[in-house]
Amino acid sequence: MRKIILQNQRKIFPFNEPARDLRVLNKPLWLHQRDVLAPYVTAEREVLSLDQIDSQQVETLVYCDNLFFDEFFFQEFIQRARKLGQPCQVAFALDDQSITAHAIHMQQGIRHEGDVYVADMWYFPRGVEQDVQPLVIDTGAHEMGYYHVPTHMSNMRGDLAYQVPVKAFCSIEHWVHTITANVIFGVLANGARLDIASERVEKQLSLLWRAILERKNVHSSSAMVHVGRNCSIDPTAIIKGPTYIGDNVSIGAGAVIDISIIGNNVNIMQGGQVQWSVVSDRCYLPFRAALFSSLMMADSMLAQNTCVQFCSIGRNTFIGAGNTFTDFNLVPKPIKAMQEGELGETGMPVLGGCVGHNCFLGSGMVIYPARVIESDVVLLASATRRVIDRNVHYQDSDHFAIKNGEALHPAWYRP
Repeated sequence: MRKIILQNQRKIFPFNEPARDLRVLNKPLWLHQRDVLAPYVTAEREVLSLDQIDSQQVETLVYCDNLFFDEFFFQEFIQRARKLGQPCQVAFALDDQSITAHAIHMQQGIRHEGDVYVADMWYFPRGVEQDVQPLVIDTGAHEMGYYHVPTHMSNMRGDLAYQVPVKAFCSIEHWVHTITANVIFGVLANGARLDIASERVEKQLSLLWRAILERKNVHSSSAMVHVGRNCSIDPTAIIKGPTYIGDNVSIGAGAVIDISIIGNNVNIMQGGQVQWSVVSDRCYLPFRAALFSSLMMADSMLAQNTCVQFCSIGRNTFIGAGNTFTDFNLVPKPIKAMQEGELGETGMPVLGGCVGHNCFLGSGMVIYPARVIESDVVLLASATRRVIDRNVHYQDSDHFAIKNGEALHPAWYRP
């Protein structure tokens, strides 16, 4: 089977690069797609539109390069599509909880057509044809709670929860979707699949036997936690799976790692906390840095006592000590984020912020929910400005004032 990749050249703010180049599960999205499809395809080609695809009558897969999907989703789609033997398009039921709760906000790649949602992935058994039919895939939503907030403090009833798919699919068109793909549809999907598998008695016995042999807690055994080569992990560190730890990783005393992906050459010092997050290659978390339901792209650093929750951090970015990304909206309104100059619904009752690539943030600032700092920005706090209450663009960067020897008082700050 050959694959035809539709290029989406739209750049995602604040990273200012196409979605295909952003990190998902510690890989560029294009590489993640290639690895998932490698067992099925023998040739590939990139085009800008469907009109540029040739008329060869061969088995063909067509998809947009800003789509995130996992191996479990694609396996079901391709098996059912081949069995059907007709041109078909990925589709979802209107009541699919994972799609309606997390995947349809602030994007156009998953669209309501007729009585289903359709997405930009097609299968053609005999070359590209005009007439296609929707093939509905059930993502298998699995509810997982994350905050237990008293009802009188929340703008919604009951606990806050994700509808986690066991077969993940979403379109990355906004920075919020990088959190969706990495956290909800990534590391938590691994946890959801394990939860479902653990309901079987034989799986429970297998996990228990492995834990007994290794004299560890079930959630910390090698069946749940993969550790790469040449790693240094302090015996007092607590690691709960499913967690993947790459090569040459150092984890200090008292660190806590829970359902996460840790890349290669990562250093997490004593007291660091990483929960439901992706820490990409060569990142550094010094003592008492905390990461919750967030993404750190490659070569970035959080300084001590920094709290990052429900955030997306670009590559080669430094966030100074004591910074706090607030994530819970105290005003009883849904959290919105800027998209093409307008506020749009994020579908997230709790949401942090986003920092682009090559940014440097000084110490002691507070960033409001859903605020964005564009790539290549330098921010320094002062006695009169420590609260970031609006998006910060490149032209607002303090490095212009530093270069010219001027006072650091950008107009967008309010004292």
